[in-house]
Amino acid sequence: MLLFIYKLLLFHQLHTKAEKSLCRIMGDSKYPLLSKDGDVTIGALFPIRSTETLPSFEFTKKPQLLSCSSVNVRGFRMAQTMTFAIEEINQSESLLPNVSIGYHIYDSCGSRLSTMSATMALMNGHVFAVGERCDGQSPIHAIIGETESSATMILSRTTGPFKIPVISHSASCECLSNRKDYPSFFRTIASDYHQSRALAYIVKHFGWSWVGAVNSDNDYGNNGMTIFLNTAQEEGICVEYSVKFYRTEPDKLQKVVETIKKSTAKVIVAFLTTSEMYNLLKQLNIQNITGLQMIGVESWITAKSLITPNSFHVLGGSLGFAVRKVDIEGFSDYVIKAFWKTAIPCLRTEKNSSQYALNCNVYQDLLALKNYNEDVPEQRYASNVYKAVYAVAHSLHSLLKCKEIKGCEKDLKLQSQQMGDRVWFDSTGGVVAQYEVVNWQKDSDGSVQFKPVGYYDASLPPDQRFVLNTENIIWVGGQLEKPRSVCSESCPPGTRKATQKGRPVCCYDCIPCAEGEISNETGNLQPILQCQKKTGYSLLCFSFFFCVFCMQCLKLFKYSIIIIFILFVTIVITTSIADSNNCKQCPGEYWSNAEKNKCVLKAVEFLSFTEVMGIVLIFFSLFGVGLTALVAILFYSKKDTPIVKANNSELSFLLLFSLTLCFLCSLTFIGRPTEWSCMLRHTAFGITFVLCISCVLGKTIVVLMAFKATLPGSNVMKWFGPAQQRLSVLAFTLIQVLICVLWLTLFPPFPYKNMKYYKEKIILECSLGSTTGFWAVLGYIGLLAVLCFILAFLARTLPDNFNEAKFITFSMLIFCAVWITFIPAYVSSPGKFTVAVEIFAILASSFGLLFCIFAPKCYIILFKPEQNTKQHMMGKVPPKSF
Repeated sequence: MLLFIYKLLLFHQLHTKAEKSLCRIMGDSKYPLLSKDGDVTIGALFPIRSTETLPSFEFTKKPQLLSCSSVNVRGFRMAQTMTFAIEEINQSESLLPNVSIGYHIYDSCGSRLSTMSATMALMNGHVFAVGERCDGQSPIHAIIGETESSATMILSRTTGPFKIPVISHSASCECLSNRKDYPSFFRTIASDYHQSRALAYIVKHFGWSWVGAVNSDNDYGNNGMTIFLNTAQEEGICVEYSVKFYRTEPDKLQKVVETIKKSTAKVIVAFLTTSEMYNLLKQLNIQNITGLQMIGVESWITAKSLITPNSFHVLGGSLGFAVRKVDIEGFSDYVIKAFWKTAIPCLRTEKNSSQYALNCNVYQDLLALKNYNEDVPEQRYASNVYKAVYAVAHSLHSLLKCKEIKGCEKDLKLQSQQMGDRVWFDSTGGVVAQYEVVNWQKDSDGSVQFKPVGYYDASLPPDQRFVLNTENIIWVGGQLEKPRSVCSESCPPGTRKATQKGRPVCCYDCIPCAEGEISNETGNLQPILQCQKKTGYSLLCFSFFFCVFCMQCLKLFKYSIIIIFILFVTIVITTSIADSNNCKQCPGEYWSNAEKNKCVLKAVEFLSFTEVMGIVLIFFSLFGVGLTALVAILFYSKKDTPIVKANNSELSFLLLFSLTLCFLCSLTFIGRPTEWSCMLRHTAFGITFVLCISCVLGKTIVVLMAFKATLPGSNVMKWFGPAQQRLSVLAFTLIQVLICVLWLTLFPPFPYKNMKYYKEKIILECSLGSTTGFWAVLGYIGLLAVLCFILAFLARTLPDNFNEAKFITFSMLIFCAVWITFIPAYVSSPGKFTVAVEIFAILASSFGLLFCIFAPKCYIILFKPEQNTKQHMMGKVPPKSF
């Protein structure tokens, strides 16, 4: 406790001494490079020189001030612009009348250390009155600067607690938009948020999906590159590498160069300051790395210091965003005349220079630019400095006017408001983003020029912000054709993208589309979607307005919501199809062609009259018809012979007729299925075969009845005479007709496109409509055939030289074998082979009946006429003796 009280008393004593202490500068004073006294003083920090020399830190003597060398022309022009603007304001009768503006301009040497030293010098001043305490107000009312974002952050954080406004002309880091951390910071340059996104847009515009990225390892580069990478990801751009280095890190620079050398990306987005770009350019020249399309930012894309004898073969054709050029009237003459008379202390003619004017040795390197002003038209940041000075002047003018006329609030602060005609600050303290797109080109005299080829203006509507004149661009290597930078070439039509494992999405292999899928340049499904993308959108828009108009006319506007929704879904689907890189499945009746870049109608398969199989079946069908006709002619010519009269010749001719129909009905199964042909083929098949089997059954019954009639006391033939035979055939056939009528009435067969069995073709077939109906027809035929077979089998042993029952038995055996075999073959055969199997069964069974029943009789008629007698038929011919 005693120790704590002791410490508290000690702290209080030290604090009391500090309050009573007088102000004095510790160390040597740092004087401004350019200065002028005035009623109001504006401070400024510019990198007038670019090389800083550090003093010795041996701690054996008092450290000396930092020294700078190597004039930075751009920084020097900024200082001249500030003095020019202040001279204009001091001479103005409307802006700050009776108030003179002075300035203190410090050289920051492009170094953070010098920036901090100059900041403290600006805030403290250099002369203190005797007895003055360290609680006075800063002699600076506003500060213009710094040039780099990192240095500006140091400046703003240091001056922030003292509410000293800082207005930067080129610090564009998005991090400075944070009003909580930098409440008194403003700038006359746009935030890098816009430039970083615009870099991604320009890369996307030229179709470069594979780029490299290099940035300065400072606040400016890191923040800008982060925004670019995020936007690039949103836009589908792949970044092969993202590396960074700082100007004082040669080892990192070497690694960056090695990365660039090994990469395959032909486009590099360089978010670098001028110093880092100069170092990178030097190494690329040394290692002769060329052929890379550079995309630059405002900090280096128009830097004259980068133009060297060997730089164009690396940076030639570079494209990037630059601050817009604004011509400041009178400035070009001022830099070679009035400036040297009024701003340089050792050259001033008037005697109002500060008492701490420095020795003229400090200005020796600057005096070399006394008569040089050729670079002035290309100084783009000068206008930002000019606007910054006028922004301060207008703010002070408004503040003083406010006090004179109406009175102002206590502790009035500078608010974000419009300053002048064209300068205003937004809520973050920045201005609207307006850039020129410039291209490194060579004139006819060989000089390097920064040719404007477009612009980016964030104040315009989104569709008008970014404009490029591509035809005016000269690309890297002096080429007129845009370079390509992709990880993988576009997949040709008929293939799809397959991302390579562990690599960005822009790196992929091209894999052929699967069967039934297509891809092409536009991703459209052909020939379904023949319209071009723009035409499709136009039609959709026209349809939309037309539908809404109609709904309004019909007082049904509430239904237009449904129309809008449907059209919206259609647009989304159309867009997804047009922009897709994947294979698309062809619609149901379409299939991919051999190249897999177009959907074509699937081949329709059916048993046609022109193919070989169809021709063969037609031949056998007509051959059967012809053969049957010949048999009929033969039988008709021999109708009075015993062998023809046997077993009812009428049934024989009816059987021949039905066999002819059986052969002909097979033709209905060949050709393209239609609604009528589908109904005809199955009913004709069913009815003709029942007619045929009914005739055979009738003949079988006749054989049985004939032998039964020979028995004593039997009169069965009177119950099965010719009339009864005809009636039985009719009755059996009518039953089948009734089954077919019910089938066609309730569930008729119909043509059907079968796309399940084959994916690449359509099987055009006749659907049964009702499988029950089909199997009922087939079952009835089978029932009659089995019945006929049984009766013929029973009659096979009856005595006769020519027992027809034997041949009927054999024919029914063949018939049943054919149709039993048909069932599994019919079920398992694919496509047109199903029809071929059914035709084969019809022809085989028909030929079986024809040959088994009529071939023996024809043989006797033609080759054994001596056996064609009644005695031989009755078996009463005695055997021959030898």
